[in-house]
Amino acid sequence: MTDQTILTQVLEAGERRRHERRQFMRTAATASIAVGGLSLLAACNDDTTSAPTPTPTPTPTTSASQQTDLDVLNFALNLEYLEAQFYVNAVYGQGLPAAALTGTGTQGAVTGGRQVTFTDPVVAQYAREIAADESAHVNFLRSALGSAAVAQPAINIDGGANGAFTLAARAAGIATNASGAIDNVAGTFDPYANDINFLLGAFIFEDVGVSAYKGAAPLITNKTYLEAAAGILAAEAYHAGLVRTVLYAKGLATPSIVTAAGKISDARDSLDGASDDDQGIAGPDASQSNIVPTDANGIAYSRTTGQVLNIVYLSKSALVGGGFFPNGINGNIRTSAAN
Repeated sequence: MTDQTILTQVLEAGERRRHERRQFMRTAATASIAVGGLSLLAACNDDTTSAPTPTPTPTPTTSASQQTDLDVLNFALNLEYLEAQFYVNAVYGQGLPAAALTGTGTQGAVTGGRQVTFTDPVVAQYAREIAADESAHVNFLRSALGSAAVAQPAINIDGGANGAFTLAARAAGIATNASGAIDNVAGTFDPYANDINFLLGAFIFEDVGVSAYKGAAPLITNKTYLEAAAGILAAEAYHAGLVRTVLYAKGLATPSIVTAAGKISDARDSLDGASDDDQGIAGPDASQSNIVPTDANGIAYSRTTGQVLNIVYLSKSALVGGGFFPNGINGNIRTSAAN
Protein backbone atom coordinates (compact mmCIF):
# COMPACT_ATOMS: atom_id res chain seq x y z
CA MET A 1 0.00 0.00 0.00
CA THR A 2 1.47 3.36 -1.02
CA ASP A 3 1.73 6.42 1.22
CA GLN A 4 -0.69 8.18 -1.14
CA THR A 5 -3.26 5.43 -0.61
CA ILE A 6 -2.80 5.58 3.15
CA LEU A 7 -3.14 9.39 3.15
CA THR A 8 -6.34 9.11 1.13
CA GLN A 9 -7.73 6.64 3.67
CA VAL A 10 -6.77 8.95 6.55
CA LEU A 11 -8.50 11.90 4.93
CA GLU A 12 -11.59 9.82 4.16
CA ALA A 13 -11.70 8.70 7.80
CA GLY A 14 -11.42 12.33 8.87
CA GLU A 15 -14.31 13.18 6.55
CA ARG A 16 -16.46 10.49 8.14
CA ARG A 17 -15.63 11.83 11.59
CA ARG A 18 -16.47 15.34 10.40
CA HIS A 19 -19.97 14.28 9.31
CA GLU A 20 -20.57 12.35 12.52
CA ARG A 21 -19.50 15.24 14.72
CA ARG A 22 -21.38 17.76 12.62
CA GLN A 23 -24.52 15.71 13.14
CA PHE A 24 -23.81 15.78 16.87
CA MET A 25 -23.51 19.55 16.82
CA ARG A 26 -26.80 19.85 14.95
CA THR A 27 -28.57 17.50 17.33
CA ALA A 28 -27.15 18.96 20.53
CA ALA A 29 -27.74 22.61 19.73
CA THR A 30 -31.24 23.86 20.51
CA ALA A 31 -31.43 26.57 17.88
CA SER A 32 -29.60 28.11 14.98
CA ILE A 33 -28.34 31.65 14.56
CA ALA A 34 -27.61 33.63 11.45
CA VAL A 35 -24.30 35.49 11.24
CA GLY A 36 -24.18 37.87 8.29
CA GLY A 37 -26.56 35.65 6.36
CA LEU A 38 -24.68 32.54 7.54
CA SER A 39 -26.45 29.88 9.63
CA LEU A 40 -24.47 28.75 12.67
CA LEU A 41 -25.31 26.70 15.71
CA ALA A 42 -26.58 28.56 18.74
CA ALA A 43 -25.93 28.05 22.41
CA CYS A 44 -27.97 25.53 24.35
CA ASN A 45 -30.80 27.37 26.16
CA ASP A 46 -30.72 26.77 29.90
CA ASP A 47 -33.55 29.24 30.61
CA THR A 48 -36.39 27.37 32.33
CA THR A 49 -38.99 30.01 31.44
CA SER A 50 -41.34 29.42 28.54
CA ALA A 51 -39.84 30.58 25.28
CA PRO A 52 -41.95 32.59 22.84
CA THR A 53 -43.10 30.93 19.66
CA PRO A 54 -40.40 31.57 17.03
CA THR A 55 -41.31 33.57 13.97
CA PRO A 56 -40.89 31.89 10.57
CA THR A 57 -38.01 34.19 9.64
CA PRO A 58 -35.86 35.13 12.67
CA THR A 59 -33.92 38.37 12.56
CA PRO A 60 -30.18 37.68 12.10
CA THR A 61 -28.43 38.60 15.33
CA THR A 62 -25.14 37.73 16.98
CA SER A 63 -24.65 38.26 20.69
CA ALA A 64 -21.29 39.30 22.10
CA SER A 65 -20.90 35.89 23.74
CA GLN A 66 -21.68 34.06 20.51
CA GLN A 67 -19.12 36.15 18.65
CA THR A 68 -16.54 35.41 21.35
CA ASP A 69 -17.22 31.70 20.95
CA LEU A 70 -16.56 31.94 17.22
CA ASP A 71 -13.35 33.88 17.86
CA VAL A 72 -12.12 31.23 20.30
CA LEU A 73 -12.93 28.37 17.94
CA ASN A 74 -11.15 30.15 15.10
CA PHE A 75 -8.16 30.71 17.36
CA ALA A 76 -8.13 26.96 18.00
CA LEU A 77 -8.49 26.26 14.28
CA ASN A 78 -5.28 28.18 13.55
CA LEU A 79 -3.41 25.98 16.03
CA GLU A 80 -4.94 22.84 14.55
CA TYR A 81 -3.78 23.87 11.06
CA LEU A 82 -0.23 24.07 12.45
CA GLU A 83 -0.31 20.73 14.22
CA ALA A 84 -2.03 18.91 11.36
CA GLN A 85 0.42 20.20 8.75
CA PHE A 86 3.37 19.13 10.89
CA TYR A 87 2.10 15.60 11.52
CA VAL A 88 0.67 14.93 8.06
CA ASN A 89 3.91 16.11 6.41
CA ALA A 90 6.01 14.02 8.82
CA VAL A 91 3.99 10.88 8.12
CA TYR A 92 3.10 11.25 4.43
CA GLY A 93 5.46 13.86 3.01
CA GLN A 94 2.63 16.16 1.94
CA GLY A 95 0.20 18.50 3.60
CA LEU A 96 -3.55 18.85 3.99
CA PRO A 97 -5.70 19.02 0.84
CA ALA A 98 -6.37 22.47 -0.61
CA ALA A 99 -10.09 22.19 0.11
CA ALA A 100 -9.34 22.07 3.85
CA LEU A 101 -7.44 25.37 3.88
CA THR A 102 -9.94 27.96 2.61
CA GLY A 103 -11.86 30.50 4.68
CA THR A 104 -11.94 34.09 5.83
CA GLY A 105 -8.72 36.08 6.09
CA THR A 106 -5.57 35.68 4.06
CA GLN A 107 -4.78 32.11 3.11
CA GLY A 108 -1.10 31.28 3.34
CA ALA A 109 1.23 28.53 2.23
CA VAL A 110 3.23 26.04 4.28
CA THR A 111 7.01 26.44 4.33
CA GLY A 112 8.96 23.27 5.06
CA GLY A 113 7.79 19.85 6.11
CA ARG A 114 8.83 16.46 4.76
CA GLN A 115 8.39 12.78 5.48
CA VAL A 116 10.27 11.24 8.39
CA THR A 117 12.05 7.94 7.82
CA PHE A 118 10.94 6.32 11.06
CA THR A 119 13.10 3.53 12.42
CA ASP A 120 10.92 2.69 15.42
CA PRO A 121 7.64 1.13 14.21
CA VAL A 122 5.90 2.17 17.43
CA VAL A 123 6.76 5.84 16.89
CA ALA A 124 5.68 5.52 13.24
CA GLN A 125 2.29 4.11 14.23
CA TYR A 126 1.75 6.75 16.92
CA ALA A 127 2.64 9.47 14.42
CA ARG A 128 0.14 8.08 11.91
CA GLU A 129 -2.64 7.99 14.50
CA ILE A 130 -1.97 11.54 15.71
CA ALA A 131 -1.85 12.80 12.12
CA ALA A 132 -5.33 11.36 11.56
CA ASP A 133 -6.64 12.98 14.76
CA GLU A 134 -5.21 16.41 13.94
CA SER A 135 -6.63 16.27 10.41
CA ALA A 136 -10.02 15.38 11.90
CA HIS A 137 -9.77 18.33 14.31
CA VAL A 138 -9.27 20.71 11.39
CA ASN A 139 -12.25 19.25 9.53
CA PHE A 140 -14.44 19.29 12.63
CA LEU A 141 -13.74 22.91 13.57
CA ARG A 142 -14.17 24.04 9.97
CA SER A 143 -17.52 22.23 9.86
CA ALA A 144 -18.69 23.70 13.18
CA LEU A 145 -17.74 27.23 12.11
CA GLY A 146 -19.11 26.92 8.59
CA SER A 147 -18.32 29.92 6.39
CA ALA A 148 -17.08 31.77 9.48
CA ALA A 149 -14.02 29.48 9.57
CA VAL A 150 -10.71 31.24 8.98
CA ALA A 151 -8.37 30.17 6.22
CA GLN A 152 -5.06 28.58 7.00
CA PRO A 153 -2.52 31.36 7.55
CA ALA A 154 1.08 31.18 6.37
CA ILE A 155 2.83 28.44 8.38
CA ASN A 156 6.53 27.74 8.81
CA ILE A 157 7.39 24.18 9.86
CA ASP A 158 10.86 24.17 8.30
CA GLY A 159 13.88 22.62 9.97
CA GLY A 160 16.42 24.52 7.88
CA ALA A 161 18.69 27.36 8.92
CA ASN A 162 15.89 29.94 8.78
CA GLY A 163 13.08 27.61 9.82
CA ALA A 164 10.85 28.11 12.84
CA PHE A 165 11.95 24.82 14.38
CA THR A 166 15.57 25.95 14.19
CA LEU A 167 14.70 29.31 15.76
CA ALA A 168 12.91 27.50 18.58
CA ALA A 169 15.83 25.12 19.07
CA ARG A 170 18.32 27.98 19.23
CA ALA A 171 16.17 29.66 21.87
CA ALA A 172 16.15 26.39 23.82
CA GLY A 173 19.87 25.74 23.35
CA ILE A 174 19.51 22.44 21.50
CA ALA A 175 20.43 23.40 17.92
CA THR A 176 23.44 21.53 16.56
CA ASN A 177 25.86 21.93 13.65
CA ALA A 178 26.80 19.35 11.04
CA SER A 179 29.23 17.64 13.42
CA GLY A 180 26.53 17.22 16.06
CA ALA A 181 27.95 19.83 18.42
CA ILE A 182 25.58 22.34 19.98
CA ASP A 183 25.68 25.56 17.97
CA ASN A 184 22.92 28.03 18.79
CA VAL A 185 24.20 30.70 16.43
CA ALA A 186 24.46 28.79 13.17
CA GLY A 187 23.08 25.42 14.25
CA THR A 188 19.85 23.88 13.01
CA PHE A 189 17.14 21.56 14.25
CA ASP A 190 15.39 19.33 11.74
CA PRO A 191 12.35 17.58 13.30
CA TYR A 192 12.11 15.32 10.23
CA ALA A 193 15.65 13.94 10.52
CA ASN A 194 14.87 11.01 12.82
CA ASP A 195 12.45 9.61 15.39
CA ILE A 196 13.87 11.55 18.34
CA ASN A 197 13.86 14.89 16.56
CA PHE A 198 10.30 14.26 15.46
CA LEU A 199 9.22 13.53 19.04
CA LEU A 200 10.96 16.68 20.32
CA GLY A 201 9.23 18.71 17.60
CA ALA A 202 5.89 17.20 18.63
CA PHE A 203 6.72 18.01 22.27
CA ILE A 204 6.91 21.71 21.37
CA PHE A 205 3.33 21.68 20.10
CA GLU A 206 1.40 19.18 22.18
CA ASP A 207 1.89 20.72 25.61
CA VAL A 208 1.01 24.14 24.21
CA GLY A 209 -2.18 22.79 22.66
CA VAL A 210 -3.35 21.27 25.95
CA SER A 211 -2.75 24.46 27.93
CA ALA A 212 -4.38 26.52 25.15
CA TYR A 213 -7.63 24.55 25.18
CA LYS A 214 -7.80 24.58 28.97
CA GLY A 215 -7.17 28.31 29.03
CA ALA A 216 -9.88 28.90 26.43
CA ALA A 217 -12.54 26.87 28.25
CA PRO A 218 -13.76 29.75 30.49
CA LEU A 219 -14.13 31.95 27.40
CA ILE A 220 -16.68 29.67 25.71
CA THR A 221 -20.32 30.29 26.68
CA ASN A 222 -22.08 27.91 24.29
CA LYS A 223 -22.31 24.56 26.06
CA THR A 224 -22.30 22.63 22.80
CA TYR A 225 -19.10 24.31 21.68
CA LEU A 226 -17.63 23.84 25.15
CA GLU A 227 -18.34 20.11 25.13
CA ALA A 228 -16.71 19.79 21.71
CA ALA A 229 -13.66 21.80 22.82
CA ALA A 230 -13.36 19.59 25.90
CA GLY A 231 -13.30 16.57 23.63
CA ILE A 232 -10.46 18.03 21.57
CA LEU A 233 -8.63 18.97 24.78
CA ALA A 234 -8.84 15.35 25.92
CA ALA A 235 -7.45 14.13 22.59
CA GLU A 236 -4.58 16.63 22.75
CA ALA A 237 -3.85 15.58 26.32
CA TYR A 238 -3.62 11.94 25.24
CA HIS A 239 -1.20 12.98 22.49
CA ALA A 240 0.91 15.06 24.86
CA GLY A 241 1.08 12.29 27.45
CA LEU A 242 2.06 9.80 24.77
CA VAL A 243 4.85 12.00 23.41
CA ARG A 244 6.14 12.62 26.93
CA THR A 245 6.02 8.90 27.75
CA VAL A 246 7.95 7.83 24.66
CA LEU A 247 10.55 10.57 25.10
CA TYR A 248 11.07 9.66 28.74
CA ALA A 249 11.36 5.94 27.96
CA LYS A 250 13.98 6.63 25.29
CA GLY A 251 15.67 9.09 27.63
CA LEU A 252 16.37 6.38 30.18
CA ALA A 253 18.94 4.98 27.75
CA THR A 254 19.93 8.37 26.29
CA PRO A 255 19.80 11.05 29.03
CA SER A 256 20.44 13.84 26.53
CA ILE A 257 16.84 13.38 25.32
CA VAL A 258 15.50 14.24 28.76
CA THR A 259 17.84 17.23 28.88
CA ALA A 260 16.68 18.47 25.47
CA ALA A 261 13.02 18.22 26.46
CA GLY A 262 13.77 20.13 29.65
CA LYS A 263 15.42 22.92 27.65
CA ILE A 264 12.39 23.15 25.37
CA SER A 265 10.20 23.48 28.46
CA ASP A 266 12.45 26.23 29.84
CA ALA A 267 12.33 28.08 26.53
CA ARG A 268 8.53 28.01 26.51
CA ASP A 269 8.53 29.28 30.08
CA SER A 270 10.83 32.15 29.14
CA LEU A 271 8.41 33.28 26.43
CA ASP A 272 5.01 33.10 28.09
CA GLY A 273 5.56 35.24 31.19
CA ALA A 274 7.03 35.31 34.68
CA SER A 275 5.29 32.22 36.08
CA ASP A 276 7.24 28.97 36.10
CA ASP A 277 4.47 26.57 35.11
CA ASP A 278 5.95 24.67 32.18
CA GLN A 279 7.64 21.40 33.04
CA GLY A 280 9.93 18.91 31.33
CA ILE A 281 9.44 15.17 31.07
CA ALA A 282 11.36 14.35 34.27
CA GLY A 283 11.24 15.57 37.85
CA PRO A 284 14.11 17.25 39.72
CA ASP A 285 15.62 13.79 39.89
CA ALA A 286 15.86 12.56 36.28
CA SER A 287 15.03 9.06 37.48
CA GLN A 288 11.48 10.27 38.16
CA SER A 289 9.09 10.70 35.26
CA ASN A 290 6.88 13.74 34.80
CA ILE A 291 4.31 12.55 32.29
CA VAL A 292 1.63 15.08 33.27
CA PRO A 293 2.68 18.68 34.02
CA THR A 294 0.39 19.72 36.88
CA ASP A 295 0.19 21.93 39.93
CA ALA A 296 0.22 20.69 43.55
CA ASN A 297 -3.41 19.61 43.16
CA GLY A 298 -2.67 17.44 40.16
CA ILE A 299 -4.44 19.91 37.84
CA ALA A 300 -2.99 20.83 34.46
CA TYR A 301 -2.23 24.51 34.02
CA SER A 302 -3.66 26.95 31.49
CA ARG A 303 -2.31 29.53 29.06
CA THR A 304 -4.05 32.64 27.83
CA THR A 305 -4.37 33.18 24.10
CA GLY A 306 -1.64 35.80 24.35
CA GLN A 307 0.72 33.36 26.07
CA VAL A 308 0.05 30.69 23.46
CA LEU A 309 0.91 33.18 20.73
CA ASN A 310 4.12 34.12 22.57
CA ILE A 311 5.27 30.55 22.07
CA VAL A 312 4.16 29.96 18.49
CA TYR A 313 5.42 33.44 17.47
CA LEU A 314 8.65 32.71 19.40
CA SER A 315 8.62 36.11 21.10
CA LYS A 316 7.86 37.50 24.54
CA SER A 317 6.72 40.80 23.00
CA ALA A 318 3.26 41.87 21.86
CA LEU A 319 3.36 40.96 18.16
CA VAL A 320 0.95 39.90 15.41
CA GLY A 321 3.19 37.33 13.79
CA GLY A 322 6.47 35.45 13.79
CA GLY A 323 7.95 32.01 14.33
CA PHE A 324 5.61 29.26 13.18
CA PHE A 325 3.11 31.87 11.91
CA PRO A 326 5.28 34.39 10.01
CA ASN A 327 2.35 36.67 9.15
CA GLY A 328 0.30 35.92 12.23
CA ILE A 329 -2.87 33.88 12.58
CA ASN A 330 -6.25 34.66 11.06
CA GLY A 331 -9.18 35.91 13.11
CA ASN A 332 -9.83 38.52 15.77
CA ILE A 333 -7.50 36.97 18.37
CA ARG A 334 -3.99 37.36 16.98
CA THR A 335 -1.76 39.44 19.27
CA SER A 336 0.74 37.85 21.66
CA ALA A 337 1.18 39.09 25.22
CA ALA A 338 3.77 41.66 26.30
CA ASN A 339 6.06 39.82 28.72
